[in-house]
Amino acid sequence: MASKITIKAPSSTANLGPGFDVFGLAIDAFYDTITLTKIKKGIIIITNDKIPTNPQNNTAGLVIKNMKKKFKIKDGIEIKIKKGIPAGFGMGSSAASAAATAVAFDKLFELKLDENTLVEFAGSGEKASAGTIHYDNVAASVLGGFVIVKTDPLNVIRIDPPTNLRMCIAVPKIDVPKKKTKVSRGVIPKKIKLADSILNLSNAATIVSGFMKKDTKMIGNSIKDVIIEPARQHMIPGFIKVKENAIRAGALGVTISGAGPSVIAFSESSADLKKISLAMSRGFADANTKCQTIICKPSKGASK
Repeated sequence: MASKITIKAPSSTANLGPGFDVFGLAIDAFYDTITLTKIKKGIIIITNDKIPTNPQNNTAGLVIKNMKKKFKIKDGIEIKIKKGIPAGFGMGSSAASAAATAVAFDKLFELKLDENTLVEFAGSGEKASAGTIHYDNVAASVLGGFVIVKTDPLNVIRIDPPTNLRMCIAVPKIDVPKKKTKVSRGVIPKKIKLADSILNLSNAATIVSGFMKKDTKMIGNSIKDVIIEPARQHMIPGFIKVKENAIRAGALGVTISGAGPSVIAFSESSADLKKISLAMSRGFADANTKCQTIICKPSKGASK
């Protein structure tokens, strides 16, 4: 049995517009890398980032704590965390660390856990950063591709994305509130109109159909959210302009990536992706905000 293992997990985008808390997509924009080493006792966290090193307050640490307890593993673990995904920008940063850790622990101790169990353990680590468990980002990071999260009981459905699906992400250089997930969930309406619910549901169903049929246009044209996006867009300077610009430059659909503030445009490999990215940058510039743009495609899940 090995005494050390390294696993990297991809960034992800959750919701994809109308699939709030249900849809996730692994994307190759950024990666987090986790190295687990067996030690005599305890849990030690080493990181290159300004993240908590107390296992209880660290997503990777919490995953290890939970898995050690569940499988009665006596070995101590040193966790090396190399953060590549910017934290708090709507790309599943904490989820990727948790996903890589769950997969690494499973392989290190040869547990041979099934996919849902891995997602469940990875999700338990999200409590450290998000305060509550959300499976959309972790499921995408663990399994790769497009995921649909069915809860109670947890069952994750994974679908291979079309090979020509591309995304342009604009990451604004703005200060993100400390408890961003809590803040961004706080603005979500408590009551919604039936007509809005029906519209979101029809778009969400069409997105699933698009992934099943490998139809990029069907997916992109259905990235429309009339419930969460309107409630959150005021938190992103220049969002409306960024979205308009991207659509005008050839994007099929545009929405907030996860809880934001990154904005994601869906397109296909044949489109002028540089033009879409520049258009998004100009939208942010009009709101006196600088941004980083990344052109990316769907990614496989956590692996060596």
